[in-house]
Amino acid sequence: MSYLVVGGGVAGLVVARRLALSGASVTVFESSGRFGGIVSAQTVGGLILDAGAESFATRGGTVAALATEIGLGPDIVTPLDKPAWLYRVEGEPLPLPATSVLGIPAVPLAADVIAVVGYRAAFRAYLDVLLPDKVGRDSSTLGELVSKRMGDRMLERLVTPVVRGVHSAHPNELELDRVAPFLRAALKTEGSLTHAVRLLRASAPAGSAIAGIRGGINRLVVELVADLEGLGVGLELNAAVTEVDANSVVVNGGRIYGEPIVAASGLLEPNDRRDITLATLVVDVPELNANPRGTGLLVADGAPGIRARALTHSTAKWSWLAERAAGTHVLRLSYDGGEASAEVARLDAAKLMGVDIPASAVLDFATVDWTRPAPEASHGVTATGEAVGGSGLAAVVKHAEQTAARLLDAAPAE
Repeated sequence: MSYLVVGGGVAGLVVARRLALSGASVTVFESSGRFGGIVSAQTVGGLILDAGAESFATRGGTVAALATEIGLGPDIVTPLDKPAWLYRVEGEPLPLPATSVLGIPAVPLAADVIAVVGYRAAFRAYLDVLLPDKVGRDSSTLGELVSKRMGDRMLERLVTPVVRGVHSAHPNELELDRVAPFLRAALKTEGSLTHAVRLLRASAPAGSAIAGIRGGINRLVVELVADLEGLGVGLELNAAVTEVDANSVVVNGGRIYGEPIVAASGLLEPNDRRDITLATLVVDVPELNANPRGTGLLVADGAPGIRARALTHSTAKWSWLAERAAGTHVLRLSYDGGEASAEVARLDAAKLMGVDIPASAVLDFATVDWTRPAPEASHGVTATGEAVGGSGLAAVVKHAEQTAARLLDAAPAE
């Protein structure tokens, strides 16, 4: 079989690798000058840093298994055990509640939940246990489910900032079964959203819910490309695909025949795409040595004077990076689409972290813009990637592996 993979992001590379391991002939076409999609590297302040994804969800073990297969197993690391914080709409930062799933609390009347959302919202969420289990089970989005079961204030004050930090979208924009697998079934089994969250947390494996790779997630792409080269996969950069159908693609004006797979968002319809800006500061601020906001903060909608959606204190999160930074600090801030200047990022970071960050303390600054597609595919060909598999490396890799398996199962015997 001869497969054509359109798009050289992580999904495209993973599906190409699995097909090539079966002995198939595979060519990957990537329209840009590099592979990896939103997994990439940048140099800021003399440090090689992730310019996109910097961690992966450990659920299912899919990413860890892939990393191990390509030689990165010994370099899988977990973040430092420090809490994340929430910058509330009232302008006061507080640690995030300890027990939740995507911000949905397992104990709505817990003190740390009340501190964030207020007693009224917490009590309304507590009433979830008194509602019939069918309430909300027909919800199409995560936001609809939380609103019906726990109320709008819980949704907006706690769940929304957490979900935005993870998926860069409002819960009302995210399909329930895509973003929270098993939650609907757990609700039916347990009779309430509160008890469903408790069940999911109890069944989750011990340890951190996320992990990273020493040196950065960008190393995953480097090793995947090297592996593909060893497998004889054709890797074409600057290959603009302008047309695709069930058995051919047009690349840089020429038609090539095979069995194409849409493995990136470039060929998807531009409906509801979300633009995101990642701003990275490298600063020399000794007051940050105390990690005053743990590993970083999520920002509630309407928080006064803050334009950022979230901040990650990367050198407080990853010990390997703290060692390389040698006393300086790396702060990553995410924004809705649009340019974030060094001054905007500096002022946001200072307010969020609660320390003075003078302009003279900023050693370097960089931004990168990303476009995240809506969950929609087109063109009638096999599709994988973030737009159909869900956001986050765990979802992308899992869907790519499953896509390759389906294609191989459907391939005629030779």
